[in-house]
Amino acid sequence: MLMEIAKWVVVLFGAFIILVGFIMLFNPRKARVFLRKAGSNNFINYTEITLRLIPAIALTVTSDFSKYPIAFKLLGWIMVITSLILYVVPRKNHHQFAMKSADILKPIYLQVISFFAFLFGGLIIYNMLYF
Repeated sequence: MLMEIAKWVVVLFGAFIILVGFIMLFNPRKARVFLRKAGSNNFINYTEITLRLIPAIALTVTSDFSKYPIAFKLLGWIMVITSLILYVVPRKNHHQFAMKSADILKPIYLQVISFFAFLFGGLIIYNMLYF
């Protein structure tokens, strides 16, 4: 039962990545607004980090049931470790990094890299559902 829930969390994570890709492609300015909010206040900061942990843990738990178990496990652990690091990084530093990133990622850049979000999200779903 828990494994089935974890599997669907991973599938939803893949769908979320694809949704972000559509936002990047069709409304890149809105994507930049969302990025600028990262770490902007304690609620957003810790909610964002905690929500990252859910698919991260699901990736590690379901990795043995995917087409590419090493890749899923590695991605999951990278997400877990970076989330834990973000818990101890001062919120203002996290927010400054998000602001700088939003400045660097011009709308046209977001539209170009949106393809990678579609590819990545699709691969996550495919590797979880078709094994």
